[in-house]
Amino acid sequence: MIPRYSRKVMTDIWEPQTRFQIWYEIEAHAMDALADLGVVPREAAQAVWDRGGFDIDRIDEIEREVKHDVIAFLTSLQEHVGDEARFVHQGMTSSDVLDTCLNVQLVRAADIIIDDLEALLSVLKRRAIEHKDTVTIGRSHGIHAEPTTFGLKLAQAYAEFDRCLTRMKLAKDEVATCAISGAVGTFANVDPQVEEHVAAKMGLRPEPVSTQVIPRDRHAQYFATLGVIASCVERLAVEVRHLQRTEVLEAEEYFSPGQKGSSAMPHKRNPVLTENLTGLARLVRGYAMPAMENVALWHERDISHSSVERMIGPDATVTLDFALARLTGVMDKLLVYPERMQKNLDRMGGLIHSQRVLLALTQAGVSREDAYRLVQRNAMKVWESDGQQSLLELLKADPDVTAALSNDEIESRFDLGYHLKHVDTIFARVFG
Repeated sequence: MIPRYSRKVMTDIWEPQTRFQIWYEIEAHAMDALADLGVVPREAAQAVWDRGGFDIDRIDEIEREVKHDVIAFLTSLQEHVGDEARFVHQGMTSSDVLDTCLNVQLVRAADIIIDDLEALLSVLKRRAIEHKDTVTIGRSHGIHAEPTTFGLKLAQAYAEFDRCLTRMKLAKDEVATCAISGAVGTFANVDPQVEEHVAAKMGLRPEPVSTQVIPRDRHAQYFATLGVIASCVERLAVEVRHLQRTEVLEAEEYFSPGQKGSSAMPHKRNPVLTENLTGLARLVRGYAMPAMENVALWHERDISHSSVERMIGPDATVTLDFALARLTGVMDKLLVYPERMQKNLDRMGGLIHSQRVLLALTQAGVSREDAYRLVQRNAMKVWESDGQQSLLELLKADPDVTAALSNDEIESRFDLGYHLKHVDTIFARVFG
């Protein structure tokens, strides 16, 4: 976790204080359940709540000797509780604490990411409605294609992140399980009722069958979902970066008073935030692969997954949280230039209407192959003139074209509004 790309609301989840507090609550709730079953004295369970505590520096000191973090924690807890602590961790194994804690942390992280997505969706919806009828050029392969609206671009992004929201909720549910099943997951020394009690208290549900560890396919889905969301972040960031290019300049990141774009060139206004988002997305996607490789553990348990999760748990969630918050800010303040959009629409002498003329010729009885050839030979003249010639005028001067279409029929195919007649339909599909 790098402070530059972190928000405290997320980093707090992964701090040692939070982790050990969750461990403590797991052990204390397990003691209550064991007391209910008559396995441990009720006074011992109460003592854990009354006097229970831990000291992080002391845990670190003990771990340096014993080389085992859970034992170090339990020793520190015993120093606070006293003799009754001998009943703590009854029938449990380290993974019961570690896996249940990790899932609590991932659920809490998911809640923050869900909030992030909802905030982003709110901004995208507002900006999409604002620019529903702001006409711009659609591009395929980076080349002018046909007209669309900037609002439709944002509606597409809204729909994409709405799917991300659904995925994140599913990923949260997938990972929200608890295992208190003891060595190799057989419940031999701890009753399943203990697991049910702890799960309920920690906001989880019992893992149907664990093998001393919670199955890592759950975590693989979680981190894969983070990777998909990151890819969606990058897609929108790349769109903004392209639109901010000097040759395009249809939209750009907000440039605040006093901001500097370059140490050398005072004129620069660079898309630094969306470039940053592109880089952060690469990191989050990279965390998905080791999570998938964690699925194949040896037999009932090994710890090859542990070092991976200690890294990717904090890093992936912290990075994605920061990226979503940054993207929300970018889209909220995005500067949009409709006049430049119109200028770019007019840039290539009407080439954007070529398909309509092609279709009109086929409707007039010209074969598709001949119609394509007639329109293309005129379109290439416009292309090679860098838009200085007009496709409309060239078509009206082509006797093979005018043999099938009147001038009025040709001109009617150059109506910009024609391309926008279903914008309301699409908006209704996206926003209801």
